[in-house]
Amino acid sequence: MIESLISIVFCLSSALTVLILLLPSQYEPEQAKSSRSNDLKEKLKTSVQILVLGDIGRSPRMQYHALSIAKQGGEVVIIGYKESDPHPDITSHPNISIVLLRPHPALLQTSNKLLFTIYGPLKVLFQVICLWKCLAYSTKPSKWLLVQNPPSIPVLAIASLTCFLRHTKLVIDWHNFGYSILALKLGQNHPLVKLSTWYEKMFCKSASAHFCVTDAMQSVLKQDFDLQAPVLPLHDRPASHFSPILDSSTRTEFLETLDETQDVRSSLKKGTLRVLVSSTSWTADEDFSVLIDALVQYSELATTTHNHLPEVLAIITGKGPQKEMYLEQIVALEKSGKLQKVIIRTAWMTVQNYARLLASSSLGVSLHTSSSGVDLPMKVVDMFGAGLPVVGWDRFKAWPELVTEGVNGLGFGSSEELAEHLLELFGDNGRLETLRLGAQKESSRRWDDEWNPIAGSLFGLT
Repeated sequence: MIESLISIVFCLSSALTVLILLLPSQYEPEQAKSSRSNDLKEKLKTSVQILVLGDIGRSPRMQYHALSIAKQGGEVVIIGYKESDPHPDITSHPNISIVLLRPHPALLQTSNKLLFTIYGPLKVLFQVICLWKCLAYSTKPSKWLLVQNPPSIPVLAIASLTCFLRHTKLVIDWHNFGYSILALKLGQNHPLVKLSTWYEKMFCKSASAHFCVTDAMQSVLKQDFDLQAPVLPLHDRPASHFSPILDSSTRTEFLETLDETQDVRSSLKKGTLRVLVSSTSWTADEDFSVLIDALVQYSELATTTHNHLPEVLAIITGKGPQKEMYLEQIVALEKSGKLQKVIIRTAWMTVQNYARLLASSSLGVSLHTSSSGVDLPMKVVDMFGAGLPVVGWDRFKAWPELVTEGVNGLGFGSSEELAEHLLELFGDNGRLETLRLGAQKESSRRWDDEWNPIAGSLFGLT
């Protein structure tokens, strides 16, 4: 027994030694300090790798990190998948480069719980190989590695090991908890969820610092995760391309250019249409049936007892696994005549057009329910940046950190409550305009104002 254990330890230590010897040159912070060559300034640049185990184009917060670092003179390498186009400023900035990860085979993607327990480990193994190759061999060592979490598996383990071997400082940017999202699919008591909880709490301890999106999340990380490194709340704020359009005629002109408004342009010109917009990833943590049910109730009342109410065009942007399922429901409701005063359209837009859509709409809707209770939807931040008032699911702890009830938005906890808000706001009582003024005031709070004193200071850039 002892001999076998010794053999296993010997093999593991030998494998680790080989990995270390095969690694490219490590990051050596003192090398730049001691250099007296003409390119001293170039060597002293702060270098940051940003790892997104997801679509870079649909990771706005990580793109904002990259732009802020680059604007302050740092060198940035963004690592992730390309399923949609990143922000144009990302691809055009001389201080930012992109390294793409190889996507996992489509056959390893499934929503079936039984198959997930089989395909899941295979998908993780594939990601381990790709991440290790990228972080340890395909990219140069950097001073900092900023990791988006979740997903945590296998990112945190691979990031921790490569940072240790390459003298890189690891920073985790907490958007939510990986185990709480996994619990939506498998259930809170599933063994894989418990394993994921242990894993996340174990490997996050290797980070030199942590960012998180809410004060509530900071509290959980400090108390439940027992972190000794700094945990810094860094609230989401809108980027500069989200800005209000104050002139109503300009808003109408833009809406008329969209394919989604083709059937209702006459109502737009008359002012008898309200445009409702929502952005979704069509996943389990956003129950889209809440909005559909509320629109059905609105349509019924608007065609019977409240026939003074305007038509509603609901434009839903985004991509995701449950999209087709909901589209089938919408088509069935249209055929049955339950959406007489409501039109629902889905869209996928460029960054610029999405920002203009928000600024031109009447009301924004957030269906984000928060698997952990302490994260917040980025879509609401973007809506406020565009001066758009919001109604959103508010049954989680961190909601008041984002929305001031009755000032820039309203919360709801059921389709009935949402329908009541729609009836009130789309009625002619001035409440919607009051909320719009509150949202426009909120739009003055910008990403760089939040980022510079917190992240900029940590990275030594401000």
